[in-house]
Amino acid sequence: MGDTNATLNAKGDTNNFEIKSGTLGPDVVDIRKLYANTGMFTYDPGFTSTASCDSALTYIDGEEGVLLHRGYPIGQLAEHSSFMEVAHLLLNGELPSADALDDFTYTITRHTMLHDQLRQFYQGFRRDAHPMAIMCGAVGALSAFYHDSTDISDPEHRKISSHRLIAKMPTIAAMAYKYAIGQPFMQPDNSLSYTGNFLRMTFGVPAEEYEVNPVVERALDRIFILHADHEQNASTSTVRLAGSSGANPFACIAAGIACLWGPAHGGANEAALNMLHEIGTPGKIPEYIARAKNKDDPFRLMGFGHRVYKNYDPRATVMQKTVREVFEALNVSDPVFEVALQLEEMALNDDYFVEKKLFPNVDFYSGVILSAIGFPTTMFTALFALARTVGWVAQWNEMISDPAQRIGRPRQLYTGPAQRDYVPVDKR
Repeated sequence: MGDTNATLNAKGDTNNFEIKSGTLGPDVVDIRKLYANTGMFTYDPGFTSTASCDSALTYIDGEEGVLLHRGYPIGQLAEHSSFMEVAHLLLNGELPSADALDDFTYTITRHTMLHDQLRQFYQGFRRDAHPMAIMCGAVGALSAFYHDSTDISDPEHRKISSHRLIAKMPTIAAMAYKYAIGQPFMQPDNSLSYTGNFLRMTFGVPAEEYEVNPVVERALDRIFILHADHEQNASTSTVRLAGSSGANPFACIAAGIACLWGPAHGGANEAALNMLHEIGTPGKIPEYIARAKNKDDPFRLMGFGHRVYKNYDPRATVMQKTVREVFEALNVSDPVFEVALQLEEMALNDDYFVEKKLFPNVDFYSGVILSAIGFPTTMFTALFALARTVGWVAQWNEMISDPAQRIGRPRQLYTGPAQRDYVPVDKR
């Protein structure tokens, strides 16, 4: 097993710190007593080498291209499971029985409607407001309408709030879309699946029946599964940090949405789609690959490489298959699809990209699929937030239930002026 302690020699003193091992992944050095013992902090901008918590939810091995939810490979879940089943798994730790899944789905389905006054909340936004701006405001406002479930010390309150957030997020997102295009809001339909209901609320109109395309429904359900949770990323860490102060769950999820809105996080699939449109035709791919290799050219291939994955993103494998299914079902003939396929093939066989491990990630394909279904690019991040709410809620619940949880308080390396005396304005 090797040593169970790490030794730090600094400023003439020797200190030992316990090495902890998880089920999978790297060991960690427990430095909680570092400042008390040494008077020093660690320096880790971006926290890329720091484990902020222990968690039993999601495991990622970026080198091997592995993503597990509660131990189950993401490929198996996307192929055989449903988003509701994955939501139950993340929240409760195990795949549900048929009866348990029916009960969970029933509960979520019966929480999809919004308080009618909250519907009026939308009228305060401009028609051209970004859907993520609306979602930030609407989700934060939920605490004003559902304050009967904001006692975070009460497990039943936490459960009810979790169900409400998962259930109402599709309604909030669909209403943001409808408001932007000037169409009336569609009430939820309890006879449809979670994803089918969202498609109807987004694309249906009161004047006629909306028929859910099963291929599109399954494709979007897979996208939701693939985005459900992704370990301690920026938005999840934001939710945990907000929750560590005792903030109510609706405020915590609103904070997560705000963080996800950033183009370096949730906006990557929109950027990838814009890049494919810029390339335009397969014949221009060599030109853009050459530009991507040129250090003096600001152009970069979007949708390739990942902060964590240094191998093929396991979610991209599922998306590649799903793209074909959607395009065939909708009879789509789009040069963007051909550009995506040929760009992927050329990049995977180019020594430059192979050497730098710049493989296609989930964003490379998901934007193409969402565009084919009919979503505008402004809705891409909103859909990401809808799916990731499940992970945020599960992570928040795990944190609140952890007896070792403390309010988050990162430290700093101060580089400003040393103490100095105030000088009156007439003497400066």
